[in-house]
Amino acid sequence: MTDKIEFSSFYQLLNSIKEGNSEQISLLDDKINEFKNGQNSKSFLDELGSLYLSIGVIELYNFANTKDLQEIGLIDKEGWETLSSTNQQELPIYLANKMIEYIKENNKVKEMSNKWNIKEGEIRKHITKMARYITEGIIDVIE
Repeated sequence: MTDKIEFSSFYQLLNSIKEGNSEQISLLDDKINEFKNGQNSKSFLDELGSLYLSIGVIELYNFANTKDLQEIGLIDKEGWETLSSTNQQELPIYLANKMIEYIKENNKVKEMSNKWNIKEGEIRKHITKMARYITEGIIDVIE
């Protein structure tokens, strides 16, 4: 795996929408679908990260009870505390757990192992680390 995985363009897209560029919403929806289906991934790590991005954004909407990234960006500390109470956990933990649950429930380790000809153990080593990495990126954008 010499290719560096990098999702800054996706985070820039999220930030652009958060900042009010609503013309980009359809592009975001397209990206989420592309990522969820593992299209255009260059490695198992790229696919895992992309999948986590798609799950993370959808679960962010679920957590905040809105698909409006501008509205989410305006949530204050008290608002996040209320949402954490409602969801019974804080956003970073919620997002990472949803990503990891999805991988387990949908047998993605085996699927990626077969697709990329990589041992399942190698993929498993990255499940939690990648969830944290992607979660941090999403949180950085919405703060």
